[in-house]
Amino acid sequence: MKPIGITRPVATGAMALEILGLSKRFGDVAALDDVSLTIPAGGVHALLGENGAGKSTLVKCLVGFYRADGGTILLDGREEAIPSPRESSELGIGMVYQHFTLVPSMSVAENLVIARGSLPAILNWPAERKALQAFMETLPFSIPLDKPAGALAAGEKQKVEIIKQLYLRRRLLILDEPTSVLTPDEADEVLGYIKSLTLSGQLSVLIITHKFREVTAYADDVTVLRRGRYAGHGSVAALSVEQMADMMVGGQLSRSENTRQARKAVADQSSRLVVENLRAEGNNGLEVLAGIDLAVRPGEILGIAGVSGNGQKELVEVLIGQRQKSAGSMWVGGQPYSASRAEQLRYKVNSLPEEPLRNACVGTLSVADNMALRNYDQVPLARAGWLKRKALRQQARSYVETFRVKTTGIDAKMNTLSGGNVQRAVLARELSHAVDVLIVANPVFGLDFHAVAETHARLLAAREAGTAILLVSEDLDELLELSDRIAVMSEGRIVFATAAEQADVRLLGHYMAGGHERGETTA
Repeated sequence: MKPIGITRPVATGAMALEILGLSKRFGDVAALDDVSLTIPAGGVHALLGENGAGKSTLVKCLVGFYRADGGTILLDGREEAIPSPRESSELGIGMVYQHFTLVPSMSVAENLVIARGSLPAILNWPAERKALQAFMETLPFSIPLDKPAGALAAGEKQKVEIIKQLYLRRRLLILDEPTSVLTPDEADEVLGYIKSLTLSGQLSVLIITHKFREVTAYADDVTVLRRGRYAGHGSVAALSVEQMADMMVGGQLSRSENTRQARKAVADQSSRLVVENLRAEGNNGLEVLAGIDLAVRPGEILGIAGVSGNGQKELVEVLIGQRQKSAGSMWVGGQPYSASRAEQLRYKVNSLPEEPLRNACVGTLSVADNMALRNYDQVPLARAGWLKRKALRQQARSYVETFRVKTTGIDAKMNTLSGGNVQRAVLARELSHAVDVLIVANPVFGLDFHAVAETHARLLAAREAGTAILLVSEDLDELLELSDRIAVMSEGRIVFATAAEQADVRLLGHYMAGGHERGETTA
């Protein structure tokens, strides 16, 4: 590959991209395995896939955060090495990230100007403002240039992130969930303008989105990844949303009845966890739960399926007390439930949230202390308000032995454990006592085969012991294997529910893709 130099003549107009056999490993994990895709100059290409499919790894190779282990990147037919974000920027590649990168204390104008990187010691600010104002007048949406970025609403910040890349005259623009904090009208306004730039030959676009409506409205072609591998592609005009969803979840694979372990039938008892008309807002103030109804009986696993970003994360957060509901009711064992710590202890509601090191642990505390987060103020770890360190350490040793947590010792910091062992430690804490309700989210994400099998066995054992389990997962195979019933979430609602043994993978994919016109909607 020819090294990139800053003396290269600056090209303009839309860029053609071709990726051939791109691969990237992190230790024993293949994040990308022989992935290829092509975007012609002026094309809009959608990249689809569930969390962990390899989308972020691919685009980080394009913008220079990662160096691919194998494969070729061609820009306008020329093979390129992209060793860092600086070289990526010099080539004309820009990216709008899910998380904002603006400097809050600076004005919109200042954020746009500093994005150029190399600046003279003394800025001709009147000339800069004049150029910025002229540029802003070409856009269909306006943002006050003098307003501090920190004072902008979330939707305005997202627009400024996009404006920043357009102001830098990128030739290839990568959009990572660019409308997550925009209303539908704002999303159409922004994406419609970007589409017009591609049609006029000024820009090529690679968009990562979980919103099929945006794919069908604005993309020309689509590539689907699944577990780091190429899962399919085609022109948007030739594919239905059901076919795209089918590629994402592996619906083309027939489900073997032998994957389900023999288990006792769910007893016909009153539901232990009941949720009615549950509503909640996201961090941007927009509604993300739009009236959820569900019920889980003792000894039952209710699986929640759906394309990521349709409210599953927020549902779990409300149920375990990490997000306030805006309306609706929750009951556990027939009693009103608001997910306070005291109620979770009283009603024996435990959880294994997604990314447990971040959401269920204190990484800088010891393994022993983390294992006591549920009961540090309960007998036998506490008496008369005093913490009994000896009992705490004895409990931790027992958990480590029973759940086979590999650690240098119970005094090791939690953030020194591998992902699988963090999972074991949290499961030990959450399942070592009687549990009436267990809330679980993507429990085996990133784990090796042995850890996956072990975690699944623990969940089934809890189910057999009479625990009511709500299992949220983006792995449809996992839901089909473990669940007694499966419900599909889309746009913050339950849109379909069925017994797992009668589940039709293609029908699940239909509802995951936004097909709401039929089906029982109460889980």
